[in-house]
Amino acid sequence: MPVITLELERFKQFLGRPITLEDLTQWIPWIGVDIEEVGRNYIKIEYNPNRIDFSSPVGVARAFKGLMEWETGIINYKVEKGNIELNVDKTVLKVRPYIAGAVVRGVRLDEESVRELMEMQEDLHWGIGRNRKKASIGVHNLDAVKPPFTYTTAKPEEVKFTPLDSREEMSLREVLEKHEKGKAYRHLIDWAPRYPLLIDRNGDVLSMPPIINGELTRVTEETRNLFVDVTGTDWNAVVKSLNVLVTALADMGGRIESVTVKYPNREVVSPDLSPQRMRLHVKYANRLLGLRLSEEDAAKCLKKCRLDAVKVEDGVLEVSIPPYRVDILHEVDLVEEIAIGYGYYRLEPSIPSTKTSGEQHPISRLANAVRQIMIGLGFTEVMNFVLTNERVHYLKMRLKPGKAVKLANPVSAEYSICREWLLPGLMKNLSENKHESYPQRLFEVSDVIKVDLRKETRSKRELHLAAVSAHAEANYTEIRSTLDALFANLGLKNWMVREAKHPSFLEGRTAQVLCRGRKVGFLGEIHPEVLENFELENPVAALEIELEGLVA
Repeated sequence: MPVITLELERFKQFLGRPITLEDLTQWIPWIGVDIEEVGRNYIKIEYNPNRIDFSSPVGVARAFKGLMEWETGIINYKVEKGNIELNVDKTVLKVRPYIAGAVVRGVRLDEESVRELMEMQEDLHWGIGRNRKKASIGVHNLDAVKPPFTYTTAKPEEVKFTPLDSREEMSLREVLEKHEKGKAYRHLIDWAPRYPLLIDRNGDVLSMPPIINGELTRVTEETRNLFVDVTGTDWNAVVKSLNVLVTALADMGGRIESVTVKYPNREVVSPDLSPQRMRLHVKYANRLLGLRLSEEDAAKCLKKCRLDAVKVEDGVLEVSIPPYRVDILHEVDLVEEIAIGYGYYRLEPSIPSTKTSGEQHPISRLANAVRQIMIGLGFTEVMNFVLTNERVHYLKMRLKPGKAVKLANPVSAEYSICREWLLPGLMKNLSENKHESYPQRLFEVSDVIKVDLRKETRSKRELHLAAVSAHAEANYTEIRSTLDALFANLGLKNWMVREAKHPSFLEGRTAQVLCRGRKVGFLGEIHPEVLENFELENPVAALEIELEGLVA
């Protein structure tokens, strides 16, 4: 969890009024932070990474003033029309395709504010930029360079410049090999034949994104005008990082000017600091919080959190969200803001009026019963990861790749999708345990994830049972007997099996399972080609059942 230090005297300047360390210590946790340490004239707080606007003291002060009702409602940030252009060369689109920029004029910096700015930049790199992969920020002394600027690429030995905190010129390759930041982040670009570069009209280097800025544009206490660029591989991360940074600079006294970014096929004017709008149902908020707030009361709570709210329908508020609040994604996030504005310390715990006690969900009871029965039938339970890859999940099972839930940024190629069924995982277990004695009988009762565009999450969870039996005489009769025993012990009626085809099973030795006329699974003998794909020598009989389909 990130930690930020609030120096009392400096923090009072951002608040615009006096406050004692005792009062600050008493009230600041109620904006949603934890106190790490209290010193003689400072306080260290830990904030949740989703509240990345707390990465600077001015951002914390902004929220604190709202909580104390010294300033409430949304801040309307003015973006003056600027005349600086940023041209994007087409060669950079294959390496690091997105960039946005802004100019901030008239900032008054000292040694402390420069340090805070750099720390905020690194927190944004971590919190939104995912260690600079999605987004990385450059803050430059605008007066040291000549616009227009160009975002382009260069060969590793083609350009030399002096990187930040260095006294010698280096080629782009040398920066990756010698500079501390180059060695830390080289993996983001060293795979490309040409490296990203941000240069001015004269060809002077502002930065080598996402590695390091140039010494030429170093920001010091004398700097008054800033040029901010954010490059990345994710447009949303780029925009969010820029918005959080420039609004903090505006609250420090800077004036924001727009930059026209000219891509090969479009133009973008940044930053866009217009508020996001979202609807909140007051009844929904009251139900979650156990309160009876009126529309006016709910709006007041939101304004204390530096949002704005107006009534658009009976019981419905339209909420304006400032550009630095990148954490508000859903109506429930607005409910949390109401709780903060109302005051967590005012919420009174109450005992539920019901006289009954909690119990297991019917699906959980069914899952536990199935586990006990399968163990009684001689099977051993395994627990596999819900993540897998298309090669194991589809290709080895003789299936065409389906519409699985895919990970946007998988850590490994081995875990790139969410599984849609359990059987491939059990086949992989058999493949990895060929050295063990036979027969091998395994089962798993666990979740699978399927795409469902009708759901709010565009996906749904299903509870499945899968079982395999591997030995020299494994066959359809054995696995059918297992199914009969399972359903008999569960007391299920109105079920049947009928012949079916499945690419992973041997034709003529495969059946689908129906319960109350609905297909809930399949069973049979695994196809020889699948056995070969998993390097198995013994026959395998298997079944897979959707357990929720068994519950009336």
